[in-house]
Amino acid sequence: MSGTGDAPAQVTVELSGTADDAGSVFALLGAAFASDRADGPAPRAAADGGPTVWSGVFDTARPAGGGPGGAPSLSGPVSASVQGGYVAVDQIVTVLTAAFTVTEEGSASGDQEKDVNLRLESG
Repeated sequence: MSGTGDAPAQVTVELSGTADDAGSVFALLGAAFASDRADGPAPRAAADGGPTVWSGVFDTARPAGGGPGGAPSLSGPVSASVQGGYVAVDQIVTVLTAAFTVTEEGSASGDQEKDVNLRLESG
């Protein structure tokens, strides 16, 4: 990941839905941007069956150089919270919008960051 000087390019993505769907969304974003999830474990469901939220940090200033082999299919809706600098969040949302039907469910803006809540569904 890049240093603190590049912080506006780093975006935190939090997902809820099934573990497989979260893995599909992270794989899509990881094909486009460098991520802290590159060597991490695949998302797994909580042992007690309760709700789980998975998170990852993506660096839009460091393209991964790859692209997905097609839009992943989701088994159901996935809630996504995307937080970071304005341009970086827009880049993440653009990648998600190209692969899924995306509905914005809310947003908050600050001086240098914004937080967007999305609902992702297979297109």
